[in-house]
Amino acid sequence: MLKPAYPIETDRLLIRPLEPTDVDALHAYQSRPEVCRYIPYEPRTPEQIAERFDDPVKVRAELEEAGQFLDLGVVVRDTGTLIGDVLLFWHSAEHRSGEIGYAFNPDHHGHGYATEAAAAMLDLAFDGLDLHRVTARIDARNEPSAAVLRRLGMRQEAVLVENEWFKGEWSTEIDFAILDREWQALRES
Repeated sequence: MLKPAYPIETDRLLIRPLEPTDVDALHAYQSRPEVCRYIPYEPRTPEQIAERFDDPVKVRAELEEAGQFLDLGVVVRDTGTLIGDVLLFWHSAEHRSGEIGYAFNPDHHGHGYATEAAAAMLDLAFDGLDLHRVTARIDARNEPSAAVLRRLGMRQEAVLVENEWFKGEWSTEIDFAILDREWQALRES
């Protein structure tokens, strides 16, 4: 079980459950084709984004069992601006495995926010859930996302060539992973 104390604070960010008042900030990037190109959903309308708040599964603030996920908002501490969201999936209690993901407003790219927020998710995964292994899966064409994962110390483990028919074309997936002891060693260095 994971019950984070919110907001989760990093050097520059606050990470917290998403709220209905976040619809406009979420729409600012979730409506953009370049943001949605490599993630499962298509560009969303404000109404589609607002609907997610009616589903308790999508606005969960804690994890009670494997198979659940957190989707949390990322806010710049100094401005109070929501600039993206990060995910932590708890895949298996038996295998102590999970996955991270993220989406950010391109207006805030290039400042290291995605790396900082994803690092907080790895801390939650390893320290909060006691996971052994965390993965991240990206489209091979998404080099900026690959760069974030490499900065986190995640290693590229697999290239799955044209493994999925995704948004009208074959997509090649790259899988990254990191183990708890590797993350701990990076944090101590």
